Amino acid sequence: MVTKVPPRPAPARRALRLLLATGLAGTSLVVLPGTAQAEDGKSGGTTLTVAVSQSIDSLSPFLAQKLTSTSIHRLAYEYLTNYDPKDARTIPGLATAWTSSADKLTWTYTIRKDSTWSDGQQATAEDAAWTFNKMMTDPNAATANGSFTANFAQVTAPDPQTLVIKLKKPQATMTALDVPIVPKHVWEKVTDFSKFNNDKTFPIVGNGPFVITDFKVDQYIKLKPNKKFWRGAPKFDELVFKYYKDGDAAVAALQKGEVSFVPNLTPAQAAALKTQKNIKVNDAPGRRFYALATNPGAKAQDGKTFGNGNKALLDPEVRKALFLAVDRTTLVDKVFQGHAVEGEGYIPPRFGSYFWKPEAAQKRAYDPAQAEKVLDAAGYRKDGAGKRLGKDGKPLEFRILCHATDPNDKAVGKYLQEWWGKLGIGLKVECLDSVSDPWVKGDYDLAFDGWSVNPDPDYVLSIHTCGTLPATPKDSGATDNFICDKEFDGLYAQQAVEYDAAKRADLVKRMQSRLYDTGYMNIMAYPNALEAYRTDQIKSITTMPEAAGNLWGQDGYWSWWSAVPTAQAEDSDGGSSTGVIIGIAAAVVVVVGLGVFLGMRRRSTADDRE
Repeated sequence: MVTKVPPRPAPARRALRLLLATGLAGTSLVVLPGTAQAEDGKSGGTTLTVAVSQSIDSLSPFLAQKLTSTSIHRLAYEYLTNYDPKDARTIPGLATAWTSSADKLTWTYTIRKDSTWSDGQQATAEDAAWTFNKMMTDPNAATANGSFTANFAQVTAPDPQTLVIKLKKPQATMTALDVPIVPKHVWEKVTDFSKFNNDKTFPIVGNGPFVITDFKVDQYIKLKPNKKFWRGAPKFDELVFKYYKDGDAAVAALQKGEVSFVPNLTPAQAAALKTQKNIKVNDAPGRRFYALATNPGAKAQDGKTFGNGNKALLDPEVRKALFLAVDRTTLVDKVFQGHAVEGEGYIPPRFGSYFWKPEAAQKRAYDPAQAEKVLDAAGYRKDGAGKRLGKDGKPLEFRILCHATDPNDKAVGKYLQEWWGKLGIGLKVECLDSVSDPWVKGDYDLAFDGWSVNPDPDYVLSIHTCGTLPATPKDSGATDNFICDKEFDGLYAQQAVEYDAAKRADLVKRMQSRLYDTGYMNIMAYPNALEAYRTDQIKSITTMPEAAGNLWGQDGYWSWWSAVPTAQAEDSDGGSSTGVIIGIAAAVVVVVGLGVFLGMRRRSTADDRE
């Protein structure tokens, strides 16, 4: 699944609390109709300000994994390919064309001649080759996206417009390599990729539609249009992602016209905003899942275990019983108030060809009576006080990591306490501003989890493979939840080399089935994208998909790149669109929260990676 902002007045804090509470790394856009107030108080050009709530893990594309961070990188750097905002099909990015050899082991990309780095140098195939080779040879440069290059045998640039990638075996993601290409002449000077966060020197050299010009941790991040961008420069004169820890403050700022766009609204916020003048609420199917994750026994690739996860959760019967006592229908109706779909498989229904649901005999439907029987049969009896006892004779009591900024976590936590309490199991809901530290250390029993899924699901599948575990307990890895299952790994390896779309989809569904059966992940819901913007500030903006999608977190840069200021539209041809084309989640909205954590595995809100 990716926030900096200058100091704000106290009222703004209250508004932001509302937004943050949704857990998707809040972002609100500050766009004054036609003009905006500069930091120094002087009137400048049009400014689009997005209020965000998620801290940025890193401004280095080699380390960043959070949605806010990766969204920023989609604005600042080109990828080889992009996704069409209409239907998410693969379209040209830095590469204008690509071909593969008959055996699918050699891929040749034609690099466009009209892509220029913001410092004036031309972007070439050598930049792409250097980016991939660095990831292949330096483990620290492979922290964020190493799964894409793990199968690369050789990457060369025979000439400025030709990139050649040779593979060890066929790889199905070669037209969906979601890796930012960086300028070699800048990055080759970096000595330690594990510590370089790219947040000290501005402007940051890139070749995307925007250029990052300033950043202050947990305050703001500023971007200017890249006037040399080959697809055309953005319409707003500045894009600002302002960090708010308080979602209510962000909503208040939207109402006052201080921000123009707010994502991740709660149902109550959305309902209140729908009645207000010059504000439009977008309610569209999302690309995220909202899950309950259990600690499967945190371990590293060297075999060493760490953390203090409750050993009882290593018993599949305990996990099964807990999930049998989760009423997804109630959560959708009461917590999300209908703005979500009941969870089943790992990949949201929006991705039709990959969407999976369990068969009737396999499904863990809400059945608290059966949950009682499962625990009894497994030897977890109740004592005279009605408390369920573990194998050690002590009462079963679990902790669950909760994002303090996400009201959904808190609300669901109360339901879990009630439902599991009837089983005789205690639950402590630990709500933290950042759950990252305990999560990385394996110091948790359960956690609220969530990811945004890309059109190609390879990445969100890869984070549950053994290869993404940290090398040692002291290292960081790309793993989501320390899951390491050989059967899942085998299926992952098969889908990665399968070019037949139907066969690959079947393998992906089998992977979801296996993940479901292990019981380490319980997908509770697929939340809608609930967001709002000011129509007196944004005349038109592209959603993804265009038919029924969202603006925040797109698979591309379409929303902010396409946004037209209301005043500008009226001054020209009157504008053809009065509002946002609601598109289903894809990650172009840029960024946000900062608070860079070196080597952090990602976990400051429920909205992590794309």
